[in-house]
Amino acid sequence: MVPREIRPGIFWVGVNDRTTDLFEGIWPLPHGVSYNAYLVVGRKIALIDSVKEHYAEEFVRNIAEVVEPARIDYLVVNHMEPDHSGALPLLRRMAPNAEILAAPPARPMLAGFYGIAERVRAVADGERLDLGGKILSFHHIPFVHWPETMATYEETEGVLFPCDAFGGFRALDGVLFADEVDFSLYEDEILRYFANIVGMQSQAVLRAIEKLKGLRIEVIAPSHGLIWRKNPERVVELYARWARMEGEAGVALIFGSMYGETRKAAEALARGVAEEGLPVRVLDAGRIHPSFLVRDAWRFSGLALGSPTYDAGVFPPVEYALRLLERKRLKNRVVALFGSHGWKGGALRKLREKVEELGWEVVGELGFPGEPGPGELSGARELGKALAQRIKTLAKI
Repeated sequence: MVPREIRPGIFWVGVNDRTTDLFEGIWPLPHGVSYNAYLVVGRKIALIDSVKEHYAEEFVRNIAEVVEPARIDYLVVNHMEPDHSGALPLLRRMAPNAEILAAPPARPMLAGFYGIAERVRAVADGERLDLGGKILSFHHIPFVHWPETMATYEETEGVLFPCDAFGGFRALDGVLFADEVDFSLYEDEILRYFANIVGMQSQAVLRAIEKLKGLRIEVIAPSHGLIWRKNPERVVELYARWARMEGEAGVALIFGSMYGETRKAAEALARGVAEEGLPVRVLDAGRIHPSFLVRDAWRFSGLALGSPTYDAGVFPPVEYALRLLERKRLKNRVVALFGSHGWKGGALRKLREKVEELGWEVVGELGFPGEPGPGELSGARELGKALAQRIKTLAKI
């Protein structure tokens, strides 16, 4: 994509990444991801954020379409993760007089990651910088999602550059702004990004939202995904709701199955949820990447967890999904448990123990030996109904 002016004197100069398979080496990118960076041009010039090292040359070419890179006065580092900072060594060579501005915890990271220690200045929380016609201010928002993260704000145009906050997966398909797209194509990937990347730090997200709400925000320009120039409150509201872990009325049904017995019960349980008028997503943990399971568990207030007994415990793909949800600190869920066993059980008991440890409410459970018969399938359907009814009661619908 070519550079684009998002407000007078403020330009998007980022790149799309459609070749990286795994974000952070773990999260699939079936639709790619964008690395957004921005030039703020007054009498002096600031570059806000950078891109992954692999795309550094393309990035510099984008910058050069707006200004000569050597003219850059300030390199603003909102976040040190290499997908935002990887081009810094090249930028330092091309703009040797530019001063790097970052939050205090970033200084040792700059030295450790790139050997950069000269012409680096730590900016204070709330510090302002007059570029001549454009004014930047810096706002520390630690742990959204690393401790050195900050947001930069351009005062004259009301543009917030919040780095990872309010971002999402998915490359920018010929567009830049949220009002240019069918948002339904992007929302799932924004939620998957939130749940897997910053969801663990939900309290930090809420603190950041509270801290930044006093700014006159006309545009939200994150470091990944769509830019919000109309109704930027929408993405803030989404992030706030997800950070409060207020799931939608619906069910993420996560199951594993070795020979099909637990799968049959999962289908019956899903039927019961649907008959109560709630959406349900049925997710085979053995075949779907855990990042999608985490996303849908975050989306809905109800969970159904199904597992055959394996080595006297939980089927490993289901166990891993549950461990991830524990690690991400997901709260406020209503749960139904089900599963099959052969010569000995164990999966249901261990699922129940973990769910109770997480503080989730258990509506009911269903276990059965071998293949579920008509009675067990009817029981699974009724369990789905009971789960849905409890969700509707809590949601007051």
